[in-house]
Amino acid sequence: MATRIAAILAEDAFAFIPEEYSRLHKRLFKGVYPHAGKYRTVNISKKEWVLDGESVIYAPADLLKETIEYDFSQERTFSYYGLSSQESVKHICKFIAGLWQIHPFMEGNTRTTAVFTILYLRKFGFQVSPEPFEQCSWYFRNALVRANYNNFAQGISSTTIYLERFFENLIFQGKNELKNRFCHILWKEGQSAQSAISKCHDDTLEKVALDFLRENTKATQKMLAEHIGKS
Repeated sequence: MATRIAAILAEDAFAFIPEEYSRLHKRLFKGVYPHAGKYRTVNISKKEWVLDGESVIYAPADLLKETIEYDFSQERTFSYYGLSSQESVKHICKFIAGLWQIHPFMEGNTRTTAVFTILYLRKFGFQVSPEPFEQCSWYFRNALVRANYNNFAQGISSTTIYLERFFENLIFQGKNELKNRFCHILWKEGQSAQSAISKCHDDTLEKVALDFLRENTKATQKMLAEHIGKS
């Protein structure tokens, strides 16, 4: 996978159209998934540790094409004129989070989004590398999850703050501490990690752990422990 990503990023070519997003998925996962480059045909949900077992609401399968085309058209007509670099990146965070929420593919959405993000940022002159996305891959995903989850009954609203912290480090040499537990919906500043994580059900943690290992077959014990928030 690293070789494929390096080959894509070495090319000086990028088209801001939905087909480019699908093309990236196909190039990344050809031979890995039979559906590489193809939109999913069923609705999905995924239990998230960071949401205490709840799922983001993804776009319906029968409206994927229309939804992704709408997001691209909105971003294409947005004017960055007069915005500072920080303001521009904040808007890009919202666009990227919205694109990920569509989740057009059965698997591999986050990695495809990461590669697309790098190419899009380079279009704006930001020189970014794939290493931070690899090193903080699950923080990046959890930040995308939090940017797309609302539960007003529990006083929880979507926020791009965690994604913005990632981009501040990525582009502006920020020093934000990027810990998965910070993204958890039960996390409060100043509290211990265990006090938030202990409220997660064991079956949810087991599901998250198994999903993580299925998608990351070379994951170490340390990587798994950090992902599920357990020692």
